[in-house]
Amino acid sequence: MDYIAQTMGNLLHQMAFANLTVGNFIMILVACVFLYLAIARDFEPLLLVPIAFGMLLVNIYPDIIASPQETSNGTGGLLWYFFQLDEWSILPSLIFMGVGAMTDFSPLIANPISFLLGAAAQFGIYMAYLLAILFGFSDKAAAAIAIIGGADGPTSIFLAGKLGQSALMGPIAVAAYSYMSLVPIIQPPIMKALTTEEERKIHMKTLRPVSKLEKILFPIIVTVIVCLILPTTAPLVGMLMLGNLFKECGVVRQLKETAENAMMYIVVILLGTSVGASTSAEAFLNASTLKIVVLGLVAFAVATASGILVGKIMCKATHGKINPLIGSAGVSAVPMSARVSQKVGAEADPTNFLLMHAMGPNVAGVIGTAVAAGVFMAIFGV
Repeated sequence: MDYIAQTMGNLLHQMAFANLTVGNFIMILVACVFLYLAIARDFEPLLLVPIAFGMLLVNIYPDIIASPQETSNGTGGLLWYFFQLDEWSILPSLIFMGVGAMTDFSPLIANPISFLLGAAAQFGIYMAYLLAILFGFSDKAAAAIAIIGGADGPTSIFLAGKLGQSALMGPIAVAAYSYMSLVPIIQPPIMKALTTEEERKIHMKTLRPVSKLEKILFPIIVTVIVCLILPTTAPLVGMLMLGNLFKECGVVRQLKETAENAMMYIVVILLGTSVGASTSAEAFLNASTLKIVVLGLVAFAVATASGILVGKIMCKATHGKINPLIGSAGVSAVPMSARVSQKVGAEADPTNFLLMHAMGPNVAGVIGTAVAAGVFMAIFGV
């Protein structure tokens, strides 16, 4: 009987119920909300499903992301090894390669002025950096938080790892991916508040055709220029442009298909679950996380507004040839922001087609956010 009682006692002690805290139950509820948004509301399910499930796992079984030093047998938890790939900047860089293989830079090449709109949207990042310092964060932590304004999860993770902000990586990544998913909710009110109905109805001229030679030269030229000025951006910009070169050169179809499909989805699974697993109740439920979420929202809202305001200036300068709505796509949430520009424009005039025009600032924003990360790394000598 003693053996049976001891066995049953050991079994009960090993059950998660014996170790869950109120915080764990809160995070489990948050994970379920994220799963609902992803599955029932279709809010970026490819991102939110693995993130939410990783969040669910770590708050039931914390050892799944425990380091080897924290376990009795010296073997780390499964998701700890996944998370090391985040910290080493491997997964974010591979994500960029996949994004490059799926991205058509033709709208940006055909309308280079889109670079200005992509650059304007980065203002939210630098403003959030100053606000984060005022909120009491260190300069490096402030930089890692500020990059959320670009609505670019991989870049947020990349910069947090490079600046040694692993403790904040979970909240930063979840905030960045959450705002990427909520682009259709956050951006339209800002867009409508800052533009008139007449501006939203502006039709833009059809973009000129872009030659194959231009498409091939673009990733090479961008890589050379950006990486010469900011060499630390090479892992992101280099992989983005390599993936795009796979797409445009036409001679490595297998590499292009692998980068945009099999590799991309494998990396999303690894990155999403490991990021979700970094949000244990102890790491996530604190005042710093709330500040990060607020600062990220402010950064994203300011980035959206900055792009629109510069779009309005360009609209005036070109005598109504540019629709200011495409400025909101300057954040690097590709292609969600461009789709939102199209949707809001179509609400004002169903015959208005802005998607391809908005894709120019959108892909420029991807480059711009990577450059902003490179600027911070250069400032701190990383």
